Amino acid sequence: MYARSTTVHADPQRIDDGITYIRDEVMPAVTTMPGCMGLSMLCDRDSGRCIITTSWDSEETMSASRNAVRAMREQSADVMGGQFDVQEWEIALLHRAHQAPEGACCRVTWSRGDAARMDEMTETFRTGIVPRLDDIPGFCSVSLMGDRQTGLSVLTATYDDRSSLDGSAETVRGMRDRFTQETGSEVTEMAEMELAIHHLRVPEMA
Repeated sequence: MYARSTTVHADPQRIDDGITYIRDEVMPAVTTMPGCMGLSMLCDRDSGRCIITTSWDSEETMSASRNAVRAMREQSADVMGGQFDVQEWEIALLHRAHQAPEGACCRVTWSRGDAARMDEMTETFRTGIVPRLDDIPGFCSVSLMGDRQTGLSVLTATYDDRSSLDGSAETVRGMRDRFTQETGSEVTEMAEMELAIHHLRVPEMA
C-alpha cells in the first residue's frame, strides 16, 4: 500500500472552503481512479497547514494517477490561498482500534532514520508500541508511512477528540523517547491537527 500526501500552507480563513472543495470535488474524482483506497484531510486552523492524503493499492496505480491529480491539487491550493508540497510514501503499518468519530484529532510525528532499517523500525513499532496504544483512552488508529530512499517517516495517531489527544501526551512521550532510542531515529517535527475528512479504506496492516 502507498500514499501521496499534499501539504497546503493555506490561509487559515479559507480552510473551511478548502474542506468543502476537497470533500465535494476532489474526493469523488480521486476515489473513482483505479487503485485508489480513499482520502483523508488533516487541518491546523491556527497555522493554516492542511494535509490531504490519498492511498493507493500499489506503487504503479499511485504513479499512474500523478498527471490526473495535478490540476486538482493546484485548484485546491488556489481555493485555500496557499502553496503546496507533495510527498509519496510506502504505508508500512496501519492499525485501527475503532473508526474515528466526528471531531477526531491527530498527532502527526515526522522523523528521520536509517532508510536501510525501515523494516526493522516497523517491526519494533508493531510489537512494542501498537499493543500499548490500544490501552490509551480515546485511541482510534495509527499509521506509519516511510520513504525508503530518504529515511523519512511520518506517524499519525488519531484520537476520539481533543481531550483524548491531550490526555495521551504524557504516556506517548515516554513511548516515543524509547522508540527513537531503540531505532536510532530522530523526531524532526510534531503537529496536532483536526481530522476534517476521513474516508480511507486501507485494510489493517499490523
